[in-house]
Amino acid sequence: MSISGSMYAGISGLTVHSQAMSVIGNNLANSSTIGYKTATTQFEDVFYSTVSTANGLNQVGHGATVSSIYQDFSQGSYESSTSATAMAIDGSGFFMVDNPTTGDRYYTRAGNFQFDQYGYLVDSHGYQVQGWKAASTTSSNGVVQTEGALTSLQLTSYQSPPSATTSVYMSVNLDKSDEGNVDDAVDPFFAIFKNWDGSEDTPIGDSQYAYQTTMTVYDEAGSAHELTIYFDKVDDDSVTSQAGGAQVWEYVVTCDPSDDGRTIDGQSLSTTSAAGLLMTGTLTFNSSGILQNMTAFTLDSTATGDLKDLTNWTPAEFSEDGYPVFTANFSGSPDADATSQAGALNIELNLGLQNEGVGWSATTVSNAAAIGTNYSAVVDSTFASVELQAGASTAYDSASSTYDQSQDGYATGYLQSIEVDQDGVVSGLYSNGQTIDLFVLALADFNNLQGLILEGGNLYSEGTESGSARVGRANTSSLGDIQANSLEQSNVDMSTEMVRLITTQRGYSANAKVITTADSMLQEAINLKR
Repeated sequence: MSISGSMYAGISGLTVHSQAMSVIGNNLANSSTIGYKTATTQFEDVFYSTVSTANGLNQVGHGATVSSIYQDFSQGSYESSTSATAMAIDGSGFFMVDNPTTGDRYYTRAGNFQFDQYGYLVDSHGYQVQGWKAASTTSSNGVVQTEGALTSLQLTSYQSPPSATTSVYMSVNLDKSDEGNVDDAVDPFFAIFKNWDGSEDTPIGDSQYAYQTTMTVYDEAGSAHELTIYFDKVDDDSVTSQAGGAQVWEYVVTCDPSDDGRTIDGQSLSTTSAAGLLMTGTLTFNSSGILQNMTAFTLDSTATGDLKDLTNWTPAEFSEDGYPVFTANFSGSPDADATSQAGALNIELNLGLQNEGVGWSATTVSNAAAIGTNYSAVVDSTFASVELQAGASTAYDSASSTYDQSQDGYATGYLQSIEVDQDGVVSGLYSNGQTIDLFVLALADFNNLQGLILEGGNLYSEGTESGSARVGRANTSSLGDIQANSLEQSNVDMSTEMVRLITTQRGYSANAKVITTADSMLQEAINLKR
């Protein structure tokens, strides 16, 4: 190779080292860029010329060129964020974003997302994050299901719809030493029921029951209503002698009479003495105060005459879970023919006894009046198969109190915050205490990450060498999981880059020395003519 050839080899060395320096400079410039992946320049030698030597034919090289610029897709460190929509991928995969103007799709590791003014989840460029709408159902193993095709994630509702109460649970202790407040002479098991008068401003006086507990329930529109259960101990001498140490307490489930929108054969209950009476019955405890038996009666839908006549009160129906059910209608909206009630709510009452059988036992009375003063009728009128639940009501020798209570209804809620779990499920937390699954993020991965095209702005696009995107959910297949309130930092190693900076500088200097040395040799050759 001629002296000028060595100069061109040196020039190629300067060129590749300049390019390497550009890559290093770009790495260092992006050492704090979210989701940035380090690039490394790799060189290769170029073509060779064959020359004759004493040993035969040999080859002389003509410099170097850049063979590839390799992207290091290893995991970057995490930085915590106060933003609920800041996300990082722990493992393989990319977020998917679409340009809403052109429809072009890009992939990114930068999860600094936020909701725009139209409710779309977008990146810093306004590109829309891709995923699926969450279905209202979950699979048997608790995985949130999706519905529809891959789409831009848009928050369209900032409200949680109300849900009417369908189940009421109460755990109370009724004081064993109580002697009862009501005269039980006429109807010892239904004295509170008899004294209730829903047509009065005060349906029942304070001296006509031993204990009462109240909870808030909700109708189908999310309006709140008060539900009150009154208890009194049956202290009739004839009953006490029959019970042989067992305790019997009567109870009634009531609402505000003005809230009672039920109708019977077109007649509104709100103006009758039965207004507000939803259920009546008895609780039987053994001498240790453990709940043994329960009766429950509700107003027959075909009742006639005096609605407080106990013959009109028949054994309650059971819910699918095995608890007696009463009907309330707080909205008072009957169907046009008044044969059914559109606003009627069937609410199960759980005081601690569950029916594992079907319906009532064969010995259960046909209506409340059939019990009379007969304690054995109370004992015989029970569930087909009684199962005592944990947290059941008791009758211990301590002050009457409510241990626990709950119901499953709720009012309208307003979106307060967003949370994202490791599976990429985006959920809304609402003011009514509800958490609703909104979206499921989509992730993409590729067979050849080096084939991705760098678009700038922390974005990649699919290239011919990358292969098609494999789209799936986080924590499935080879895809990583989502870390919420976190951002993936650049994986640039400053110390490594500084070492590369030094070696690249030295390489550049050495190639420059080749050129200056070749220039000196040419000068010597030129000077030979002197």
